[in-house]
Amino acid sequence: MSTPSSKAKPRARQQAARRAPGRPAAAGHPQLRERLLDAAIACYVRQGIAATALRAIAAEAGVNPALAHYYFGDKTQLRDAAIAERILPVFERLRELLLRETDIAGLVAAFVQGVGRIVAEHPWLPPLWVREVLCEGGALRDLLFERIGPQLPQLMARRFAEAQARGELNEDLDPRLLMVSLVGLTLFPAAGAPIWRRLFQADDLDFDALRRHTLALLDRGLGCG
Repeated sequence: MSTPSSKAKPRARQQAARRAPGRPAAAGHPQLRERLLDAAIACYVRQGIAATALRAIAAEAGVNPALAHYYFGDKTQLRDAAIAERILPVFERLRELLLRETDIAGLVAAFVQGVGRIVAEHPWLPPLWVREVLCEGGALRDLLFERIGPQLPQLMARRFAEAQARGELNEDLDPRLLMVSLVGLTLFPAAGAPIWRRLFQADDLDFDALRRHTLALLDRGLGCG
């Protein structure tokens, strides 16, 4: 005959097992980590990086917060992973595309087309860029200065200056401001698309139409000839 103490021991062991820290039951599924990174980007766009808690990202991904802790530890490590695996690869692919171009016309066209493809594939990038780079205190501003800046805008400005020195670019242009203008013609209109589409009732204008318009503007300007 079993005693109350003998029955209590198995129950105590089961409770201890349930309390024991370790790998969550759902961990190891190959898509869960990717889902958490995608959820982080979605939350960053809506709420901002600083205001997004790890629990909110887990809720967006439809998983238990313990799983987010298991994969990333805390919100800072998750943010770093999102930057390394979602944001930086986008700009690295654009840089590789630009490095293939040898003339200025091709370089400008590649930038416009490349940004257009990026926006089509990653529509979260323009609003995230406005929130976290342009706005004061944005969490990605240092990323621009330290990582993206030397690889893209500064590289383009140097290429423009070299072409200008060879007489291949209008001498009245400032190579640095030319890069600013290109960003203003590509990334910023994409970020403001919800506003100008509503303003002009222009749901027919997609990012491909914006790309074609920008190339035509740069190629032929406003003249009628």
